[in-house]
Amino acid sequence: MNVLWDLGAFIVAVSVLVTVHEFGHFWVARQLGVGILRFSVGFGRPLFKRLGKDGVEYVIAALPFGGYVRMLDEREGNVPKDMIKRAFNRQPLFSRMAIVAAGPVANFLLAILLYAGMFMIGVQGIRPFVGEVVQGSPAAVAGIHERDLLLAINGSPVKTWQQARLKLLGEGISHKKISLRVRTPENTVVTKQIQTANLGLLEHGHRILAPIGLSIWRPSVPVIKRVVPGGAAASAGLKQGDHVLSMEGRRIDSVSSWIKQIQAHPGLPMQIVVERNGKRSTLTLKPRPKSMHGHTRGFIDAQISGIVPKSVQKMLRTEVRYGPLQALEQGASRTWDMTLLTLRVMGRLIIGQAAVSNLSGPVSIAEYAGITAAIGLSAFLGFLAIVSLSLGILNLLPVPVLDGGHLLYQVVELVRGRPLSEQAELLGQKIGLILLGALMTLAFYNDISRLLT
Repeated sequence: MNVLWDLGAFIVAVSVLVTVHEFGHFWVARQLGVGILRFSVGFGRPLFKRLGKDGVEYVIAALPFGGYVRMLDEREGNVPKDMIKRAFNRQPLFSRMAIVAAGPVANFLLAILLYAGMFMIGVQGIRPFVGEVVQGSPAAVAGIHERDLLLAINGSPVKTWQQARLKLLGEGISHKKISLRVRTPENTVVTKQIQTANLGLLEHGHRILAPIGLSIWRPSVPVIKRVVPGGAAASAGLKQGDHVLSMEGRRIDSVSSWIKQIQAHPGLPMQIVVERNGKRSTLTLKPRPKSMHGHTRGFIDAQISGIVPKSVQKMLRTEVRYGPLQALEQGASRTWDMTLLTLRVMGRLIIGQAAVSNLSGPVSIAEYAGITAAIGLSAFLGFLAIVSLSLGILNLLPVPVLDGGHLLYQVVELVRGRPLSEQAELLGQKIGLILLGALMTLAFYNDISRLLT
C-alpha cells in the first residue's frame, strides 16, 4: 500500500511540474505568434485528446514522466505557406531564446508560489537547539555548547532546525567561516565564529553537517526495556519500564549521554534516581567493567530505549507562518537560497569535492513524495517546490536535448551570426543523451544502494 501511495504522489507531483514547465513554453510561444500543434502531458499512447478552439490538440498520454509542446517548424515537417511566418524556426533569435527559457522560468515561478503557499499554511518544525557537540570539532572550538539555541546564521534568522541545517550547508560550502548568533541556556545572546575551510561538507553523503560537529538536540528519558538476570542492572534493582531521571545528582537528558556516563565509570557505584509507577526511588548502580580494544568500559546488562517527555515536546515544536505578502517574500527568498545551494552542490560534484551519493533518482523522489503527502499539504508543497526548481535548474544545463542545450545552440548562433549545421546539432544531441543517460544511471544506482542499506 505504501508503494502505491508513493507512486500516486509521485505521478501527481511530476504531472503538475511537467504541465507548468510545458505551459511556460506554450504561453510565451502563443504571445510571440508561434503556431502550436499539440500540448501533451506525458508521452506514448494518448489517453485523452481534445482539439481546442485555438486549433491546438491537447493530450494526456500514458507515460506521465514528461511532456512536450509541438510547434510549427520547417525542420520537423511541411509548413503551409500561409503559416510560414508562424513557424518556430522563422522567429527572431531572441524570440526563440525566450520560448526555450520559458519552461525553466515557469518552474522557478511555481517554486516561489509553492513555497509561499507552504509558509501561509504554516511549517511545522523543531526549534534549532544544539545537541551533542563533537569534541575537537569546529563547533566545539568555536565555543558552541549543547542546548544553545541557534538564532541567526551569517545574519539570517533561523526558526527551525531544517532551516538552520540548510543555511549551515549553504554558508559552509561558500564561505570559510560561519557566524552564529546563539542564545545560551543561561539566556545570554552571544555570537560565535565557526571555521569551515577545507571541511569537505559534501564529501560525507547524507551526513553533511558531521564535519562541523553539530547535531540536533533530542532530549529523552532513558527507559529500561529489558534486564538481563544476574547483570549489573538487575543487581541494582532496576526493572523493566523504569524511567531513569538522574545519576549522581545530574539530570539525564538523553539515552546516549547516560550510556557514555555508564561506560566512563566501570566498577564504580553510582546513585541513580528512577521513576516506577509514578513513584521515585534511589538505587545504587555499579556498571560491570569490561575490556574492549585496550580500554575498560562499564556495562549494566540491560536494553535501554528513550522517550521524550510531553513538556519537552511542546517546548521543541514550533510553527513558522506568514501572511500573504510576507509568505511571497519568503517564497522568493527560499527559492533563491535553494537555487544557489543546488548550483554550489552541482559545482562541487563536477570538481570531485562532493560525494556522488548526494544524487537522488526517481525512486527516492517517489519515496519523499509519499512521505510528504502523508505528513500534510504544507510538507507536500515544500517538496513540490524543491523538485520544481530542481527541474528548472536541470533543464538549464548546457546539455543538448535539454532546454539549456538549445539555449547553448542559440548563443552560438548569436556569436557566429548563423545557426549550427543539422549534423552538428545531431552530434550534440547524441552526446547529450549519453550524458543524461549516465546521470540517470548513477541516480538509479544511488536509489537502489539506499534501499539495500
